[in-house]
Amino acid sequence: MKNVLIRGASGNSTLLIGERIQNLKKYIPAGKVVVITDTNVHRLYQKNFPSCNVITIGTGEKIKNLDTVQYIYDKLMGLEVERSSFIVGIGGGIVCDITGFVASTYLRGLRFGFVSTTLLSQVDASVGGKNGVNFGGYKNIIGVFNQPELVICDLNLLGTLPGKEILCGLAEIVKHAVIGDADLFGYLEKNYKNAFSLDPPVIEKLVYDSVKIKSTIVNRDEKEKGDRRKLNFGHTIGHAIEKTTGIPHGEAISAGMVVATAIAVKRNLLSSEDAIRIKQLLKNLRLPTEIPTDSERLFDALKKDKKREGDNIHFVLPNGIGNAIVKQISIKEIENVLSVA
Repeated sequence: MKNVLIRGASGNSTLLIGERIQNLKKYIPAGKVVVITDTNVHRLYQKNFPSCNVITIGTGEKIKNLDTVQYIYDKLMGLEVERSSFIVGIGGGIVCDITGFVASTYLRGLRFGFVSTTLLSQVDASVGGKNGVNFGGYKNIIGVFNQPELVICDLNLLGTLPGKEILCGLAEIVKHAVIGDADLFGYLEKNYKNAFSLDPPVIEKLVYDSVKIKSTIVNRDEKEKGDRRKLNFGHTIGHAIEKTTGIPHGEAISAGMVVATAIAVKRNLLSSEDAIRIKQLLKNLRLPTEIPTDSERLFDALKKDKKREGDNIHFVLPNGIGNAIVKQISIKEIENVLSVA
């Protein structure tokens, strides 16, 4: 097991890579504990939960909304949860996002932690203290920054994931490599087959290195005023694609990264050779590099991005593999690249 520490304004967050769900009870405090999970995780792993009250929600992006939050609030009231209580989210990114938001807002804030059960949440969603829900069809537009006290990344849980869920996590690992670690990118190029098959030493390295990259950035910039914006590489276009097509997050982010690399090449920040390497790695990982979509709806979604300021958007561009910069670029420039992509 390997530990990573994030020091946040709300407190420290300890990430335990390789710990087991069966050991969760060692890390949670005495007193009232409530688990929030989804129906799939409950069915597969309920036997490993600590002895406590469990609130079960549905699955899929469609339930990541204020209706689900209200449902959980009602349950917490019925359970007479107090400020000394502890909330544990056991699940993927949606469960972690909702749990973190509920715990941060109920009774003006409760202590909480996660057991992350998907590759995507282990390398991204459960790390860094972003908690929120969707509203009006737009992702994570309501939320808070608040660090979980602990995150258990049980690598053994990944074996029950469908292939598309593995792809989503691999897309975020590629993102971390492109913006922060050329060696990790090279490792992925050599070991992509073993990554997809969840070879234990390979997947442990990929999860740990990704968490280290993200935690290092979050420790410098928790509230996304500067460096943390780099973690949005591929996400500006990716979220717009995700909204307009309904495809899985990782697939949308993959296509978004390809668009961002094209803009970087056009601006002479990235060589054509490196752009080809990025695109080829995504293909090797069975991730899409372009997604047919309605351009008018895509541009409309793009204009509603949280990172927009006037006619510009804070946009992440790779500046060589292993490095990235954030530029304010015009929505028109993005539209021009998309029009010829």
